[in-house]
Amino acid sequence: MDHLERRAALFAALGEPVRLAIVDELATTDRSPKELAEQFSLPTNLLAHHLDVLANVGLIERFVSSGDRRRRYVRLVREPIAELGIATARSAGTVLFVCSHNSARSQLAAAMWTARTGEAASSAGTHPAERVHPGAVAAGRRVGLDLSAAVPRLLNPTDTADRIVTVCDRAHEELVPGADWWHWSLPDPVDSGTDAAFDDVVAQLDDRIGAVAT
Repeated sequence: MDHLERRAALFAALGEPVRLAIVDELATTDRSPKELAEQFSLPTNLLAHHLDVLANVGLIERFVSSGDRRRRYVRLVREPIAELGIATARSAGTVLFVCSHNSARSQLAAAMWTARTGEAASSAGTHPAERVHPGAVAAGRRVGLDLSAAVPRLLNPTDTADRIVTVCDRAHEELVPGADWWHWSLPDPVDSGTDAAFDDVVAQLDDRIGAVAT
């Protein structure tokens, strides 16, 4: 398929209002099929059809949760969107990032959000660890983020922010997220503990924040 034909296929897939709305939603957050079905009042078979159309032209990918392995999530593939020149940036103001242990992903996300946008950001965990993982501190240092004074803390029911973002499948599935929460399904680099795993999370966060923050 040459470039012109590919662009035409992408526009055709997005020419249906519900599919365009799904892509708009996925521009800022990963969603489970169940969440998408509820949000757009779609029966599961019709949602599956729309997702198949979007997947066939490379606009989305579906993957298994790293928390409850029976669940799946849907993620936008940003490269085709860039080909079409469609902007996906959204301003979000202050942000609270949440993961299970508040020892790596959410700490890196909060530090990067503030560094990239100048807006206040914080982080918390559903089951906080005793300390921020040294691998996260080192990965942050490699991109100019200082986590040396960061301390994990428990998510408090009174915590507020303009936007809450879960960056961990386990935390997302354990909590009762609001309809306006975002979810970024990021692998836990602590599982392998390698520099590459932490650097990969930093790179994914950089892409995500660059895509949604104005």
